[in-house]
Formats: sequence, C-alpha cells, structure tokens
Amino acid sequence: MKRVLHLSDLHYGKDRADLEDPLLKTIDRLAPDLVAISGDFTQRARRGQFDRAATFLDRLSVPWLAVPGNHDTPLDNLWVRLTKPWKRYKRAIHGELEPVFEDDGMVVVGVNTVNRFAWQRGKLSNRRVKRACRAFGDHDERSRLVMLHHPLQHGPEVEKRLMAGADDALKAFAECGAQIVLSGHLHNTVISPFRAWPQLLFVQAGTCLSSRVRGEENMFNVLDLTADSVRVESWGAENLIFSPRLTRSFFIENGQWVRRDGPLEA
Repeated sequence: MKRVLHLSDLHYGKDRADLEDPLLKTIDRLAPDLVAISGDFTQRARRGQFDRAATFLDRLSVPWLAVPGNHDTPLDNLWVRLTKPWKRYKRAIHGELEPVFEDDGMVVVGVNTVNRFAWQRGKLSNRRVKRACRAFGDHDERSRLVMLHHPLQHGPEVEKRLMAGADDALKAFAECGAQIVLSGHLHNTVISPFRAWPQLLFVQAGTCLSSRVRGEENMFNVLDLTADSVRVESWGAENLIFSPRLTRSFFIENGQWVRRDGPLEA
C-alpha cells in the first residue's frame, strides 16, 4: 500500500502562518510516500511569497511533487506574465512544470493547466493530455494518478467557468488507464467518481493554509492506495490541530470506482 498526502492552495501572501508548523508536524506524523501539491503556492507570484513557499518545501522530510496554479503567475505584472510567466516559479519551486513521480506502487503525473492569457480559467490541451497518458505506459499494476490545479468537473454550486478542454481530457484519461485525478483551485473538498466517467475518481483538496476559506476549514487529503482500491481521508484544522474529518473508501468493480467503506487489503 502507498500513501499520498494531497495539499493544495497554500497561497503564501494570504496564508495563515500559525498553521504552517502544525501542518508540517502532521505530515511528518502521517509519513506519506509522497506529498502531492496541486498549485497556488502564492497569492500574487511575488518573489518573497515564492521564497516562503520554497522554505516550506525544504522543511518536508519526504518526496514531493508539484504543479503550478493560476496564482503562481503574476497578476499585477502583465509583461512578466506574458513573456516569462514561469521564471519565478521555476526558480523557487521546480524547473519542471509537469513532473512525474514513480515508484514500485504508483505513478503520479503532473499536468500544467494554467493559461497565462486568462487569470482564472485554466486550459488543457490535447498535447498535454497525451503526454500524461504516455507516462502510464502499459497500464501495469501500479496506482495511476493525474494531478492538476484546475478541476475537470464543477458542481452546480460553482459559478466559475469549467476549464477549457476538461471534457476531452476526462475522456482521454479514462481511456488511457488513469485512475485518480487530484486537483484544487476551488478551496473545497470533493471525493467522488466523476459523473460522466466513473472509471476516474475525483479527489479535490481544499486549501491547507490560505485564510481565504470557502465554507470549510483548512483541509488536506490523505490517500492510501492499492492497485484497485483507495481510502481517502480528509483532515481539517481546528485550534491549530489537524485531525481527520471524513473517510471514504472506494474499490474498482467492473472497471468503475464503487464506494464501499471498509478496510483496504495491503
């Protein structure tokens, strides 16, 4: 069994500094095989905000994988946004915008969905989707996850426009063997199979550090994975202490994710 701890939307510059140490201590205690961070390290992509994000990453004692979010390109410096949108991110976070993590039990593929020409709405091209699918190879017995910032599905309560290319990407990911899609952006937790493609499990993380919460406390997700099952546990912060809030277990039956809460077999 593998463990992935899913963070999103740290928003340094609009963060709760008092939660940083409790979050890091909780990560150490949970001892994941990978920390997956689905973007928005900063609020305004300023150098000082990226420096704080880099310090946070340096304090992680386990491997991590990250993709950028729309807040990680400058909003208030249009020239930099259009000509060098990733310069600050690459300097502080990582030189690769679409990294891949592999071990004996899982493959996690990062996909960059940020559109420099649109502040909020993301964009996902066929080229990026095909590249992600190639990383899964021949659908071996490992867990297969895609991570991106913008979600591929919105609930009826979401007023923002769905990312361009989302429907085509969902179809392609389902057909190429992906199993789980991690995302953030909306600062709310979602754990459910996609409506149109139940072959894929939708796991959206809330914001782990930002003061800009939207109807729920600061949250992150923990995924315990086998090749055909996952237990997702959402952790929330209260009085500077992170603890479990919700647990859901899913198993693959007839090629689709089915909720059936109970223990997983290692």
